[in-house]
This record gives sequence, C-alpha cells and structure tokens, in this order.
Amino acid sequence: MKRNLNPEGLETLMQAAQAGDMRAYERLLKEITPKLRQMVRRRRQFFTAEEVEDIVQEVLLSVHAVRATFDPKRPFMPWLSTIAHNRLIDSARRYYRGKLNEVQMDELPVTFADDWTNVESEAYRDPEELSIAIKSLPEGQRKAIEMLKLREMSLKEAAAASGTTVGALKVSIHRAILNLRKALNRE
Repeated sequence: MKRNLNPEGLETLMQAAQAGDMRAYERLLKEITPKLRQMVRRRRQFFTAEEVEDIVQEVLLSVHAVRATFDPKRPFMPWLSTIAHNRLIDSARRYYRGKLNEVQMDELPVTFADDWTNVESEAYRDPEELSIAIKSLPEGQRKAIEMLKLREMSLKEAAAASGTTVGALKVSIHRAILNLRKALNRE
C-alpha cells in the first residue's frame, strides 16, 4: 500500500533534494507525479491521456530546472501549482498559435499528370538557344553561371576557383540570370 505524504513531507523531501539527496529527490518526483496528472486533468478535461502526460513531463522538467528556487520557508504545493499553471498556459499558447496558422480547405487543388502543367516557370525548353545566351554574357557573369548553375559548385568553391568573393559571385549570378531572362524573353 502506497503511503501519501502530507505537504510538509513534500517540503522535507524538497529540502533534502536541494541538499543533494538523490533518493529524496526521486521519491519527491514519484509523489508529485500523480498529483500533477490530477491537476492537469482537472484543468484540461479535453486533453487526451498523451497530452496530459506531455504537460506532466514539462512540469517535471521545469521543477528540475528551477528546484533551486524553492524556498524551504514557504509551502511546497503553491510553488508546484504555479509551475504547473505556467506550463498549462504555455501549452495553450502553443495550441492557439498552431490553430491560427492552420487554414481549413474544403477542396484541395487539383494537379494534372500532363507534363506542361508541372513545368516550373524557370525551366527553358531550347538548350541551344540557352547556350547561345550564356555565351553572350559578360565573362564574369558567364563564369558564375557555369560554376554555380552548370557545374553545381558551392558559392565557397566557386569563389576559391574564380578568385572572387562570395558576395561578388552572388551579384554576378543575379545579374546573369536577369540578363538571360531578358535575352530569352526578347526572342
């Protein structure tokens, strides 16, 4: 038969735990866990068993993190209740933040298997024309496109190979893409 401690017993266990008694700390956690489950269930009746257990674990982690803040001259249960209350508020905030970002949809957008519907706007279909447009770019822009887009080098690798900075490469690639769009859209 399990013996329930009175609140003074919990305070004594917490004092011993603060002094470094690991057995007292383990016993304290075992004693307060059912109390926390009951507290969470009472305040959040709509929670599933898993959600209740998640909150209880969060409270226990918080107790562990802030156990040094417990004042032995004050009652234990109000201190524990405050921690539990704060974790419940945090969980409610997370829940409502998630709900705010969700969008209810009656119908999902339809996609088609036909190739023309799944082509990205950046894709270009005439490789010969693209090759001519790349060759017409200024040398710095052409080298940036060749290294970063065609050979798929990283910015760091391309900067080392070309002897320029990463920032200069970013500018060159940006200008090259703009020039390619103009050249290919004009035709």
